[in-house]
Amino acid sequence: MEFAMIETGWLSLLPPIIAIALALLTKEVYSSLFIGLFSGMLIYTIAGGGTIVNTVATTFDMMSSKIADNAYMIIFLALLWAVVVLVSKSGGSEAYGRWAQKRLKTRRSASFATSLLGVLIFIDDGFNCLTVGTVMRPITDRLKISREKLAYIIDATAAPVCIIAPVSSWAVAVASEVSQTGGFNVFLSTIPYNLYALLTILMVVFVCLTGLDFGRMKQAEQAAAGKTGAGESAAQEQGKGHVIDLVLPILALIVCAILGMAWVGGFFRGVPFSEAIGENPTAGLTLGAFAGLVTAFILYIPRKLMTPKEFIGNIVSGISNIVPPMLILILSWSLGGVCRQMIGTGVYISSFVTQAHLPLGFLPFLIFVVAALMSFSMGTSWGTFGMLIPIVTMICAADGAGALLVPTLGATLAGSVYGDHCSPISDTTILASTGAACEHIRHVETQLPYATLVAIVCAVGYLIAGFTLTPWIALAVCVALLLGALVVLNRMDLKRRPNR
Repeated sequence: MEFAMIETGWLSLLPPIIAIALALLTKEVYSSLFIGLFSGMLIYTIAGGGTIVNTVATTFDMMSSKIADNAYMIIFLALLWAVVVLVSKSGGSEAYGRWAQKRLKTRRSASFATSLLGVLIFIDDGFNCLTVGTVMRPITDRLKISREKLAYIIDATAAPVCIIAPVSSWAVAVASEVSQTGGFNVFLSTIPYNLYALLTILMVVFVCLTGLDFGRMKQAEQAAAGKTGAGESAAQEQGKGHVIDLVLPILALIVCAILGMAWVGGFFRGVPFSEAIGENPTAGLTLGAFAGLVTAFILYIPRKLMTPKEFIGNIVSGISNIVPPMLILILSWSLGGVCRQMIGTGVYISSFVTQAHLPLGFLPFLIFVVAALMSFSMGTSWGTFGMLIPIVTMICAADGAGALLVPTLGATLAGSVYGDHCSPISDTTILASTGAACEHIRHVETQLPYATLVAIVCAVGYLIAGFTLTPWIALAVCVALLLGALVVLNRMDLKRRPNR
């Protein structure tokens, strides 16, 4: 659907400002996005001489247009969550736990295995949190790893992994947001600039392998090490599922998704692979998700892990779980559409940036800070980058700022994940606490210093990346700073509590 643009000057800034301000004040992203969207339509219809009826009608015209434009993504997310629920209900997660319990004998091996499982389950953060917690909690309890440490490992390998995994619900969401500026290929380009995600994964692995903890996390670990007994969840009920019931559907989904993207893009007809996977990635991912669903059916039904009725019921349950984040996406797509296509927000911001001669090298750093504050306050990374990505693309459309698009988008995603990672009202934080059976506030207060240390290091990295326009120098400096800071903090903590 085509919409005629009307340049509205500074009024074009009001819709995103209203949406962001309301979200920060109310901590509720759905109504904030809708009010921002509606205010943009109101500005558009008044400038065009329309009525309130035109405003309402055009609002839903825009929403329906964005749903149509992103129909494949909606289908993919629905099928993905169906697979997530089916795998969970099959007993495959519990079977993996029984298998691992016989092989993991030390705290270090159990911690590392937990982080590795978190990295491997990268298709969705909610699935990650609940699956890793269910599987590994009996093992970590037996080896006296604190619930706080388990919750941190779960949380740190959920969203930070999903946001850089090309085959995930997050990847498709981000690619849809930047569809006007390169789509999936732009998302792939942001991965080296997503310093928070990369450094968080590095930190988790380093802490798991070395045991270098500090602050309240170290106190929690010392308290757990002094406990007697194996923990309340050491016993695990013997189910009918096997490890293959967890591994095979997910493996089929991932492999078939990659093959599907290549097939849809024409790889098997001679198109280069890098171009083929970016041609229509959501269509290929949808094929992969369907393959995962078929694989689950073939595995579960003949062996009576669930009845056909239960299988369909789990599919419906999975689809219902995706409705809240999908609503965020539809509203953010629509808000971005109003700003870009109807009221000229991009034109106004571009002209302002060009005329103001702002030091553009600071842009990734500033956007990282803004995204972090927004995401922490609202408890949603999807809502945050859904609001900021359209603004960032408009700013970077200005003359001379095009080279900053990918670094700034990387900073946007990184800040969104950091705020979501440590926000007490984030669904991922809550699910990580639930998966680890850890008191929620204890998870928040023990994780916050770890996440914030990484964020401070990232802020330095974005200052470097903004002026060098390369991620590698920034990444190298950040790795050195992070590892050095961890060693120093651990030694300081030992001096404060030498006998504990």
